[in-house]
Amino acid sequence: MQIETFELERNQSLYENTVKYNLTESGIHPYTLRELLTEEQQAEVLDLRLGYGQTNGAPELRATLAGYYRGCNEDNILVTNGSAEANFVAFWSLLEPGDEVAMMLPNYQLLYGLARSLGCTVKPFHLRESANWAPDLGELESQLTDKTRIIALCNPNNPTGAVLSREDMQRIVKLAEARDCYILSDEIYAGSELDGVETTSFLDLYPRTIVASGLAKSLAHPGLRIGWLAGPPEVIAGAWHHHDYTSISTGIISQYVANVIMQPAKRAEVLERGRSLLRTNVPIVERWVGNHAENFRLISPRAGGMAFIGYNMEINSSELATRLRLEKDVLVVAGDWFGMDRYLRLGIGGKTTELLEGLELIDEFLLQLKGE
Repeated sequence: MQIETFELERNQSLYENTVKYNLTESGIHPYTLRELLTEEQQAEVLDLRLGYGQTNGAPELRATLAGYYRGCNEDNILVTNGSAEANFVAFWSLLEPGDEVAMMLPNYQLLYGLARSLGCTVKPFHLRESANWAPDLGELESQLTDKTRIIALCNPNNPTGAVLSREDMQRIVKLAEARDCYILSDEIYAGSELDGVETTSFLDLYPRTIVASGLAKSLAHPGLRIGWLAGPPEVIAGAWHHHDYTSISTGIISQYVANVIMQPAKRAEVLERGRSLLRTNVPIVERWVGNHAENFRLISPRAGGMAFIGYNMEINSSELATRLRLEKDVLVVAGDWFGMDRYLRLGIGGKTTELLEGLELIDEFLLQLKGE
């Protein structure tokens, strides 16, 4: 099996812990365990016996997660090591060579490379900057055939921060119904909407939906490595079967903490903390782009910890990201890593002071570049 280099993850893993200013993260600044847990909960963690636990996820955690999806119970949930594994086992269990996947682009690149490695054809449909990053659903319709197994999308979207309208969601559902195919909806950024209105899950609209989500982005805790799939019981059972061949189970401590985070009051607290941070940081980036309007443009994100910034300078985005890292100790995501040159993705869910200092260093670099 040939598999493509996962450019985004490879570059982040190589450099995100070596630079002073890491502006590549698309999630929200995480808590410490001391900040997150009460003293009683901290004591309970210390008393946990560190066995394997149930491999599809602790029953109490799966019951908690199921409560966020209409008509679901524990049998509709599989707990995984991050949403990356959730996406992986979903595709691995559902796709066969020769199947087709209609895929929203730009998108998290794991699914694009994985589908191709499984011998499937990826049929893209694009978000259009000219339409404020709304999807070209005419293009989607033209890509669907009798071989289409899955429509794969990310809502709210990475990297643009766009959110599908209810009308577009309903049209996607109708297109899926007409082909009797699955929708795989990556919803890990749900809850980070700046207006506070949480995006409806596709699973609430269409029964043949598989949702991939987790704690890494809106819920601010990537270090726990907890993700999940929510979907039809037969799909979840098949994904669990494949999960036996990957990581077998997730960590006992992580599952305990995840269940704390996903209790309704705590989840609301975590999400509002993230939205408050974004409401501070998004205007900072908007002003920064406005100060560089001759070279940069931005459709402001409606959700998620990132801004997708277009530019018109004559420099490749990977080269630009490399020079910022080497010359200014600032790491940003090159549009190339999403297959879209002349864009940068800027992480805006971290500390405001670090964002401001990182932008100042980018300003210095831009002055140098202008003088070359």
